[in-house]
Amino acid sequence: QVQLVESGGGLVQAGGSLRLSCAASGTFFSISGMSWFRQALGKERELVASITRSGGTNYADSVKGRFTISRDGARNGVSLQMNSLKPEDTAVYYCNADARIGPTAAVRNYWGQGTQVTVAS
Repeated sequence: QVQLVESGGGLVQAGGSLRLSCAASGTFFSISGMSWFRQALGKERELVASITRSGGTNYADSVKGRFTISRDGARNGVSLQMNSLKPEDTAVYYCNADARIGPTAAVRNYWGQGTQVTVAS
């Protein structure tokens, strides 16, 4: 099984910065793509940014130029640097990963429990 643990959320003023981190632990063979999603109150969960194992990235239009996703350590972690934060960035942010628990196992998708980001105007 794979456990994803997020950290780094909190309260920040508009225009400020936060860095979210997600660390994968447990018994697994490999982790491929990792992503950050967010869900604001009353809204659907949406993709914020994703990164492949080789470093290819993809961003939601709403965060392009402000957020940067990167892989950490032995590529079993992911970070999200968030700059120029806006009140509309307020949401619970979730880490997501595709992983195999063995060399011939199927890829499965895993979620973290989420970390709250609140941007005050």
